[in-house]
Amino acid sequence: MSGATDREAVFPTRQTLGLMKAKLKGAETGHSLLKRKSEALTKRFREITRRIDEAKRKMGRVMQIAAFSLAEVTYAVGGDIGYQVQESAKSARFRIRTKQENVSGVFLPAFESYTTEGNNDFGLTGLGKGGQQVQRCRETYARAVETLVELASLQTAFVILDEVIKVVNRRVNAIEHVIIPRTENTIKYINSELDELDREEFYRLKKVANKKQRDVAAADAEMAARREKDNAAGNGGDDGLSGNADILGEQEDADVIF
Repeated sequence: MSGATDREAVFPTRQTLGLMKAKLKGAETGHSLLKRKSEALTKRFREITRRIDEAKRKMGRVMQIAAFSLAEVTYAVGGDIGYQVQESAKSARFRIRTKQENVSGVFLPAFESYTTEGNNDFGLTGLGKGGQQVQRCRETYARAVETLVELASLQTAFVILDEVIKVVNRRVNAIEHVIIPRTENTIKYINSELDELDREEFYRLKKVANKKQRDVAAADAEMAARREKDNAAGNGGDDGLSGNADILGEQEDADVIF
């Protein structure tokens, strides 16, 4: 009863009982919402994990093709094509924009790649020889960069979701295994104390009623005894008058003069 260990230190009143019931209801509602949020985030986390696995496999294939393509260009051109590209390029043609995606209240950054139009600084690269190989290598590395951007976006979302899911699960476990049981124990403690107070009040009222009944019975008995005593005294006076002369006898009364 009052020896419950895992409960809050509160004074057992009906107002406190109402507050604890409201707190329990809020904790259960919050637990349900956080549980659904955790399930939604976990579902998205698994989807991102699957997409990361696919992107890494794709990245391996694309980088392998790009490495062979660069070897073909080097063989066809006969020199360091990377130096020529660096000298020719003035501004980046491949750019990245960012946006946010809301997943159950969690904002995940997403990277999106795009190319600028009318910007081809090294369009004449490989004009003398190896032009097809250079163009093919350029397209291959463009796909590789797109895959890298996609993989970076997925990895960033993966890290953020991993941290958020851990925090949400800790909150869910805290509400489920600490807050709700403690609140329920507090409610049980308050109910038991209130029941005990009700029993004490009932016992006190019963004792007061019994005492009143005893007092009333004693008063009635005393009154009955007094009445019997008075009746006995009255009967004794009548017996004393029976031995006297008759008051309606032949004695003459004195004359009354008006």
